[in-house]
Amino acid sequence: MNSGKYQNPLFVYIKFQFHNFVFMKLPENLNQKLENRKQNNSLRKLPVFNNLVDFSSNDYIGFSKSESIFKLTHAYLHENEIFQNGATGSRLISGNHSLYHIVENFIAQFHDAEAALIFNSGYDANLGFFSAVPQRNDVILYDELSHASIRDGIVMSNSKSYKFNHNDFEDLERLILKFPDTNIYIVTETVFSMDGDSPNLEELVQLSEKYNCYLVVDEAHTLGVFGDKGEGLLQYLELHNRIFARIMTFGKGLGCHGAVVLGSPELKEYLINFARSFIYTTGLSPHSVATILTAYQQLEIEKEAIEKLRQNIIFFNQQKNLLGLKPMFVRSKSAIQSAIVQGNESVKKLAQQLQDKGFDVKPILSPTVPEGQERLRFCIHSYNSEEEITSVLELLRDFIF
Repeated sequence: MNSGKYQNPLFVYIKFQFHNFVFMKLPENLNQKLENRKQNNSLRKLPVFNNLVDFSSNDYIGFSKSESIFKLTHAYLHENEIFQNGATGSRLISGNHSLYHIVENFIAQFHDAEAALIFNSGYDANLGFFSAVPQRNDVILYDELSHASIRDGIVMSNSKSYKFNHNDFEDLERLILKFPDTNIYIVTETVFSMDGDSPNLEELVQLSEKYNCYLVVDEAHTLGVFGDKGEGLLQYLELHNRIFARIMTFGKGLGCHGAVVLGSPELKEYLINFARSFIYTTGLSPHSVATILTAYQQLEIEKEAIEKLRQNIIFFNQQKNLLGLKPMFVRSKSAIQSAIVQGNESVKKLAQQLQDKGFDVKPILSPTVPEGQERLRFCIHSYNSEEEITSVLELLRDFIF
């Protein structure tokens, strides 16, 4: 038999079927939506990993790169003989491994909260909370610049919802007065992800208490940034015990993954029973939960990185003022500094110019932000040097002027 000429009949059949297979095409209406994005110069693409100077990530104090957190997490798992790779199921079935109880108690104590419930991500936490807690006859009043995860959760809620003008509490009070004898949930963020600014939290707390509203605050961009040990802005201002619920996420200042809702034991019990993004998903692995614990423990002792971040934020603001760039920036004292550059094409071109010079600064395009509010979003980190900050701002000045 000539083996060179022999072909397995099964192979021939499979080859024939493959060549005659008609791959499913995307429906035309979906293709049109993609084409519209291309026409508007707003098509999103996954970026290629680079070694540029980081002014784009949310890794504010460098915890995602921390070798000590990596090693301490491994040591903790080894010492406690935890060699399980996955959660094996949802927390209500088989995935509620022993680390959850330990870490939730630690987090509650760290944040001076009655109870803590870990979710798989900040998106899951907001989706689960806002879709489950406000009821049909309740009202949600939310800041118009609230994060997409908050708004997606609100859309899934049975309650009525209305947005108020950004950080405008006169507008908020006007809306509150429209709904007497109603459970009202007020929703805001301590630092807004696209502008980097903050509301007057003392005034907001007083307003919510005046009308017996339930105040819910997302603190995604303050953990690891504000407070003596990076505990967040509400706790730093000693307002945390006057808030119905705080939502902290771990993928930014903490450098890992997951989120937590802080509130009363009754709120925790309610979310376990009714938050669908908690109930119907596999839990985090023991390694993920151990990393959260280790990162929180590092916050208690890692004062140098937090202080360096604060100094860099101050230095960034000083330099942008000295270079005449202040008018184009949104006022911010946080690690997020946004320079308004109108038009998707213009802001993408400017970002590419900075990237070509070695600085990873990302453009934020419409429709992520409103048309005309496109921007360069600078994220400041503890590991950025003053020389890097000065250089990137000088380049921005040169490219603009």
